[in-house]
Amino acid sequence: MYKRRQYSWSDGKTLQLFAHTLIMGILNGTPDSFSDGGQHNTPELAAAWTRQMVADGADVIDLGVESTRPGSTPLTAEQEIERLSILIDPVLEASSVPVSIDTYHAKTADYAFSKGAHILNDVWGLHYDPDMAAVAAKYHVPIIIMHNSNDTNYGDIIEDMKAFFFSAVDKALKEGVQPQHIWLDPGIGFGKTEAQNIEVMQRLGEITAYEYPVLLAPSRKRFVGSMLGGLPPEERDEGTVAACITGVFQGVDMVRVHNVLMHKRALAVADGLLRSE
Repeated sequence: MYKRRQYSWSDGKTLQLFAHTLIMGILNGTPDSFSDGGQHNTPELAAAWTRQMVADGADVIDLGVESTRPGSTPLTAEQEIERLSILIDPVLEASSVPVSIDTYHAKTADYAFSKGAHILNDVWGLHYDPDMAAVAAKYHVPIIIMHNSNDTNYGDIIEDMKAFFFSAVDKALKEGVQPQHIWLDPGIGFGKTEAQNIEVMQRLGEITAYEYPVLLAPSRKRFVGSMLGGLPPEERDEGTVAACITGVFQGVDMVRVHNVLMHKRALAVADGLLRSE
């Protein structure tokens, strides 16, 4: 059920998947993210938060500098690189674990990997920038293909998501991305209504059934707040834990969260029940 992967990079950082559910800690170097915008967007704050998340148990630090909240203003690649340029070196220096770059611009990804980043987290799953797969192949980095859509009109939502994934995987393989470097992400909160998010959460096993590891990122999303009676983002961590555990029971391999310590403790119990031999 759970996949095995082992990655290593030239700077000595490593990542092993199998023994426990991996935790990706969120580092928003943005002024306007829905939950923590403006809290970590200076070199000092970003480095401090990186060190804290690693101490709390993060296996990966996910650095993004463009907000993808509904209604946010997209950045050009040049604007994104300008923001990233003041953060990436301090974050890489502060982190003892791999750093992923949250971007859908190939130019930004190329810049980040030239600086030493380790993983690509593409919120448009290779469907936005035609050069993105080639950049991932050039640097031999793992790539997380997230499902996204400009609308919420689906037939069977999981079948439509599979078609999206198959198209992206085919593109990646043709560009030379190694199969073991491909991850999938169902894109909770992106291109989906609240009801569709819940349906995808309930049917995650249909995605984890494939050979590619799956990242789940429900942290503090709107559907969690709605299920908790309308709580604001900063009060949705317990609900996020429940969502993540739901995913783990269906075979999810890594979760992307704001509150690393809370999830480290909860997942220790879940993994102990599910993965112990």
